[in-house]
Amino acid sequence: MKPHHILNFAVFAVLNLAISCKGGAQNGNSAVIKPLYVSDLVDFDTDDPAIWVNPKDPAESLVIGTDKDTNGGLYVFDLKGKIIQSKTIKGLKRPNNVDIAYGLPLAGKKTDIVVTTERYTHQLRIFSLPDMKEIDNGGIPVYEGETEAAYRDLMGISMYTDPSGKIYAIVGRKTGPKNGGYLWQYQLADDGKGNVKADLVRKFGLYSGKKEIEAIAVDNELGFVYYCDEQVGVRKYYADPAKGNQELALFGQGDFAVDNEGIAIYKTPGNKGYILVSDQGARQLKVYDRVAKANTANPHPLLTTIKYSANQTDGIDVVSVPLNKDFKHGLLVAMSDDKTFHFYRWEDIAGKKLTSAHP
Repeated sequence: MKPHHILNFAVFAVLNLAISCKGGAQNGNSAVIKPLYVSDLVDFDTDDPAIWVNPKDPAESLVIGTDKDTNGGLYVFDLKGKIIQSKTIKGLKRPNNVDIAYGLPLAGKKTDIVVTTERYTHQLRIFSLPDMKEIDNGGIPVYEGETEAAYRDLMGISMYTDPSGKIYAIVGRKTGPKNGGYLWQYQLADDGKGNVKADLVRKFGLYSGKKEIEAIAVDNELGFVYYCDEQVGVRKYYADPAKGNQELALFGQGDFAVDNEGIAIYKTPGNKGYILVSDQGARQLKVYDRVAKANTANPHPLLTTIKYSANQTDGIDVVSVPLNKDFKHGLLVAMSDDKTFHFYRWEDIAGKKLTSAHP
């Protein structure tokens, strides 16, 4: 989410909700957390959600989720998980991950956008919000020039907005080189006709080769990008291309029962908060400190583990702003393998009896 959206709502978000550091990596909530709502069913296979916060009326915010199939789609839900048929896009060729950016200048107007990776066409698909109008001239090819098997099969995506307002898409794929260059970063801009163009600005990111890299998350305010190297850990880099391609951290090693998958950032005042990572197949979230600890081997320690109902979670998204009566302290959306997305209240995820990790 862009900084101005957080600031707009921050006055209402003065909370003492935080996850206890006591007990280290022990389960912060012994009970399995249930969602407030479970979404309507999609046709094939849910994979990844993104939350768009309506700047004019947060109660009219939307959740956009991918239906991962050769005849898949981008489903648009209201805050009760009901499909909005008039906004849903079908007929996409295996859309995988999805993310949001706010205020891209198009045709002289700042436009909020949703971007998804279309795996089998090797393209980004981009639509305006909240009307879900196509603004990509039918798709933007990425990873052009790659010829190795699956090197162009798109998977993850996360959007980065820098302090000057430039907007970038950081894109991942099914497989790629192990020595850096797994992720490619594109700057998005107006093509001169009111549609979006994408210019490649860098290739970066190490890869273990053990499985794949799908989940990516960007922290706009602190300027970092995190991604899950499955069965290895979470890798951290600068999001700004000008700051170089050095890996800043690799954390979460040994913390996951199955795969480290979906990743999202819950932001609290003072640039504090949490990095949430789904443990696919284990029905739980791993929670790390958003604030890096200096001069330590593990700058993002595991704070707690939270058990929840979503199963085989690929993708998650979270916002920390109040949306409506149901989600007064934020919303977490998690993909579940029964063709649904689960909508959780933040206070249920965080727990009711808490000791602040960031007093």
